[in-house]
Amino acid sequence: MGKKSTKGYLLNTGKNDMKTILKTSITVQEICDGFVYNELEGKGLFGLSGKLTIQPEYQRNYIYASDGGKREMTVIESVLKGYPIGLIYFNKVSADNLEVLDGQQRITSLGRFITDKFAIKDENGMEQYFGGMAKDKQTKILETKLLIYECEGTESQIKEWFKTINIAGVPLNNQELLNAVYSGPFVTKAKEEFSNSQNANIQKWSAYVSGSANRQEFLECALDWVSKGNIGDYMSKHRKDKNIDELKKYFNTVIDWVSSVFTDVESEMRGLEWGRLYEEYHKKSYNPAKISAEVHKLYGDPYIKNRRGIFEYILGGEKDTKLLDVRVFDEATKRSVYAKQTKEAEAKEKSNCSLCAVGHDANKEKIWSFGEMEADHVSAWSKGGATSAKNCEMLCKTHNRAKGNR
Repeated sequence: MGKKSTKGYLLNTGKNDMKTILKTSITVQEICDGFVYNELEGKGLFGLSGKLTIQPEYQRNYIYASDGGKREMTVIESVLKGYPIGLIYFNKVSADNLEVLDGQQRITSLGRFITDKFAIKDENGMEQYFGGMAKDKQTKILETKLLIYECEGTESQIKEWFKTINIAGVPLNNQELLNAVYSGPFVTKAKEEFSNSQNANIQKWSAYVSGSANRQEFLECALDWVSKGNIGDYMSKHRKDKNIDELKKYFNTVIDWVSSVFTDVESEMRGLEWGRLYEEYHKKSYNPAKISAEVHKLYGDPYIKNRRGIFEYILGGEKDTKLLDVRVFDEATKRSVYAKQTKEAEAKEKSNCSLCAVGHDANKEKIWSFGEMEADHVSAWSKGGATSAKNCEMLCKTHNRAKGNR
């Protein structure tokens, strides 16, 4: 390794006088000296002969390999073509220690390639690992100089700066920002559990939780459930905790409750508000066998448009049909029923709304226009009534909305 350059330029960032020096002569070879990549956790750990921490705890997981490696290959191809790969920011922790503030995805891509963790395609479409490349191409990559800002400031200044940065065109999501703001032993432990794609529980969790471990979505879900939606407050309160016992226990309790009540796993269960549903319904007793039968029955009902609502509908005692978005009568059916009802009502000199006709007010003989009426199930859908012409009646809007699901 050559002697590391200290050439740089002092820059006033305007971020509360945080000091920033632009380094223009640090090479890829220097950055990747001593590079270590943790396959289990999916992150680059160290560089610059051990002086550089590539992924401090406030950083997101390495995600450039998650799209089939397209983004990490693009980084290498850009370097080979002489294209700039953007500014990189280091946080100066001490005289001998730096950590990556922005650029860890690009640095990890470079380190992973140089240590033969992935290949790129050459001009003939053939896979090419760094170790098998022509010497001149290896040299071009290793001697490429990077533009690096070395920042020095208080923790709050550094984290405020970090929050303003979009990494290589992939904006930080909300949970990644919160991890940065509240970094500490709690976030470290929480990420080890919920942001580790190698965790054997991920497959089970994925039945009920949407997203990926790398983008912090499992962690965000666990925090959302235990905090009742107040994630920031919860992370602030527990920031210094050296364990995540409460977080793990609550999350697993919710998952175990769902899987015990609903023994069948359906795709529509993924991403539902299970934390809220647990709070509302976990004190009620359910018969899993009966629940399973009801789920199958509702899944087979052609009139249900929203299957995702089936689970809350069942938990709530099968009362709120709005959750199911039950298919309404089509226009042709409504007009046909309206015409039939109106003709019969005029012959009897009564209202074409059956409920008005049996009343004692001024509407007893009123013939409502089509636009003044709404279709209703004679026998409620929830009680087995079909959404068909035989089970349709037109009521004035006042009576229909008052009738509800009796």
